[in-house]
Amino acid sequence: MNNCAPTQTPEIDHAALRARYLAERDKRLRPEGQKQYVASEDGFTDFFEGDPYTPVTPREPLTEEIDVAVLGGGWAGLTAGARLTQAGVEDFRVIELAGDFGGAWYWNRYPGIQCDSDAYCYLPLLEETGYIPTQKYAYGDECFEHAQRIGKHFGLYEKAIFSTMVKSLEWDDSIERWRIGTNRGDDIRARFVVMAQGPFNKPKLPGIPGLNDFTGHTFHSARWDYDYTGGDMRGGLTGLEDKKVAVIGTGASGIQVIPHIARSAEHLYVFQRTPSYINERGNVPTDPEWVKSLQPGWQLQRRRNFHTAAFEAFAPGQPDLVCDGWTEVSRNVQSYLDENNLWAEVTPEKFMEIRENQDYRAMERVRQRVDAIVTDPETAAALKPYYRFLCKRPCFNDEYLPTYNRDNVTLVDVSATKGVERITAKGIIAGGVEHEVDCIVFASGFEITTELDRRYGIHPFAGRDGLSLYEHWADGYRTLHGLTSNGFPNLFFTGFIQGGVTASTTDMFDQQATHAAYIIGEALNRGARTVEPTTEAVDGWCATIRETAVDNSNFQRECTPGYYNNEGERNIRSHLGEPYWPGFYALEDILQSWRATGRLEGLALGE
Repeated sequence: MNNCAPTQTPEIDHAALRARYLAERDKRLRPEGQKQYVASEDGFTDFFEGDPYTPVTPREPLTEEIDVAVLGGGWAGLTAGARLTQAGVEDFRVIELAGDFGGAWYWNRYPGIQCDSDAYCYLPLLEETGYIPTQKYAYGDECFEHAQRIGKHFGLYEKAIFSTMVKSLEWDDSIERWRIGTNRGDDIRARFVVMAQGPFNKPKLPGIPGLNDFTGHTFHSARWDYDYTGGDMRGGLTGLEDKKVAVIGTGASGIQVIPHIARSAEHLYVFQRTPSYINERGNVPTDPEWVKSLQPGWQLQRRRNFHTAAFEAFAPGQPDLVCDGWTEVSRNVQSYLDENNLWAEVTPEKFMEIRENQDYRAMERVRQRVDAIVTDPETAAALKPYYRFLCKRPCFNDEYLPTYNRDNVTLVDVSATKGVERITAKGIIAGGVEHEVDCIVFASGFEITTELDRRYGIHPFAGRDGLSLYEHWADGYRTLHGLTSNGFPNLFFTGFIQGGVTASTTDMFDQQATHAAYIIGEALNRGARTVEPTTEAVDGWCATIRETAVDNSNFQRECTPGYYNNEGERNIRSHLGEPYWPGFYALEDILQSWRATGRLEGLALGE
């Protein structure tokens, strides 16, 4: 599974393409930026808070004191639970809105759902649980089952509080604990809190005029209504056979679900503002002989190789273990340097020039692929992505583009009007034309780079002396190592904040969980009631973040609007947070060395 060749890419006119990229970006820029989306709390809670999969069982409010509360039961929360258990911490709870573990893979059960990156890298704790994915790109049910597997393996079900939403989080200095309020009336007092509430399961909706006017059926892709559509995650949506259906959104969710709707619906209208990058999927079952060859530590090795391709560069002769669209540009750069014997003389500036050229060529290959598959020239032209690789989330699908050759599918390009104009009682207006439909499916994404209070949805969220986290971070994140913040004792963060960034997000969660579990375990063993970074330590880490920062704002600014670049707002906030740019594994070395001293440097311990 390691034999991987570079792709054949066409010659390009770099200057002409760059001008086209900028023009296409400008067509889609909207002055309101992220405010073009509405939060589900703003009168649309049915799109978020309801659970179509697990009935909510009535229970009495809980009143309890615990050592640790893990907020969230997705990959971050499961990994935190696993590492806490391994660190000898036993008295903790995992509080989760869903009726089971899984996070995004619990909520997202739409037909065709599949992980978009190498499952051997993506699925966490594979070696710990002794599991190997059945195929290179696992489908959603396998991802969900693996989340359940982790929960069972580490005994986390006995510690879970499901069907419960955290509504408030306040530090109570009189008892030196966090008071956690929920929608079930609970009063949970936790010594430590691990924030593992990923935003990838919280839907957002486009702020289209008339959003409430439609009298037909609506739902978000993250809360799929199989009672209405029929079928399951493999398709067979027989309930749509006499229905005209609209899908708003052509990102990762839309790409996967659209082929299934098209096969069942009387007619499908796809409303697209920006086309996605669509590369081959080429999924394959796991090779048993390859599995037999794996040695301990194989997943870490594979993840590190994936990280190299996405964020650094392959060295001469270094194999591409992942070998897909995510690693294509790095693989082609390596081949170019090999063929032209440039390794000894290439400067960093020349390297970036070569990489950009290979980026442009790879994107042109993807655009030419559209022409080779889609028969109608006008539709094909609208489906071509004109932007740099990684300006938007890449998508991989072998069924999506052929869908537009069906007679019952209409692509409605809304780039000229920067989106849908209006929703009416009967349908959707775009380009002055009303398209009457029976059902609207919103595949409009999640609260990933919106304002922090929208992402967390916790009010109030207050540390010492009532300090609001949202105010504390109003001008930028303030942390030590991306995990803890002054003014918020015993609180640990996960996600893209001020830490390392790697191609495998679940590896980042593991790095954070391991470090947080170590600190919590040490604090409990030492009898410390509070652990909090000093202001000087936080200031020092923030200075390190600034001093080592790589300015990629121009890349983001020239990208087409999307959640990767905060919808093109003037003050761009990356979906990667404020990374430690020397590298994910450079940060790992720092954290391991920090732990090895046992001094808990930069943390103040309260007896």
